[in-house]
Amino acid sequence: MVKSATTAAGPLEAPPTPAPPTAGWVSAGRQLRRIMERREIAIFLVAILLFLYFSISTTAFATYDNFVTLTQFLAPIAAIGAAEAVVLTTGEVDLSSGTAFIFFPFVVYYLWANAGVPLVLAILISLVCAAGFGLINGLLTTLLNLPSFVTTLGTLFALDGVMLVTSNGVQETLSFSGTGGSILGGYSWSEILWALVCVVAIYYWLHHSRFGSHVVATGGNLVGAAEAGVPVRRVKIWCFVMIAVVSAFIGIIDAARITTLDPGNDGTQEMFYAIAAAIIGGTAMTGGRGTIIGAAVGSVVLGILFDGLYIKGINAYYFQLVLGIAILGAMIANVQLRRAAVRRWKSIRR
Repeated sequence: MVKSATTAAGPLEAPPTPAPPTAGWVSAGRQLRRIMERREIAIFLVAILLFLYFSISTTAFATYDNFVTLTQFLAPIAAIGAAEAVVLTTGEVDLSSGTAFIFFPFVVYYLWANAGVPLVLAILISLVCAAGFGLINGLLTTLLNLPSFVTTLGTLFALDGVMLVTSNGVQETLSFSGTGGSILGGYSWSEILWALVCVVAIYYWLHHSRFGSHVVATGGNLVGAAEAGVPVRRVKIWCFVMIAVVSAFIGIIDAARITTLDPGNDGTQEMFYAIAAAIIGGTAMTGGRGTIIGAAVGSVVLGILFDGLYIKGINAYYFQLVLGIAILGAMIANVQLRRAAVRRWKSIRR
């Protein structure tokens, strides 16, 4: 029998057992897996890879003029996508955001160009009307217990009909001159800067406010949130009001840039791209989980993909194919990540 070594001061401590050679690799693998489970990281890497690919494959991509075009394309998607991420986090969806994007610039035109209302006041009145429109969506959804898909689909067609009737289907010109015009949309980078303002404001609203925690609780467990004292109906109503105002505001900025109001455009493309950006960015349609940064980066991915395919002369129809595959992939990834989180939570409780 081997006795442990001793000294006058007492027994000697055994030397520490060296870690196996693979321990460092296992730890690094776990850290990498935790990083990749963050929904924003994965889509951010996709954006970087797409940017590098198109920059290398075509010299026309990484130019100043193309960057301006790219930002003007993705700005409305980023702003509306961030707002859609909040609504989706509550477990609802707003299909009328694109129509609000197109319609409320017409309100500014009628008030400013026809009625002679000062421009700033006309914009404020338009945004108040947009808030009222969002309030209608919220009340119909929460008080009458209508599915938000049905509610906003109906208000989409209703608002589009009002726009066509009031405009007689005729395009109008909305041109803001002077410094105010440049700030609103005349400057090349105005629209993307305003979109960033919207994204940052929505980010802090969702992730750094008590209301944001109520949004997540409402979408994660509606009954449990209500029993805990969260005003779930009020939360959903405010989310519908928010997305209507954001859509109207960025629509006014976009109209100031292109100077043309087209009633033939019902805004469904902007709406679908915004929802796609939110989903690809990691927001779950089932509610309870949303990421504003992911939605913004998702809009960047869509913009780079659309712009890059166009510059390379590839048929634009492929964009729709890739978009559909990306949405399915994002949904599958969301399901797998949620299952992994549940398994980890159960293992911790054991």
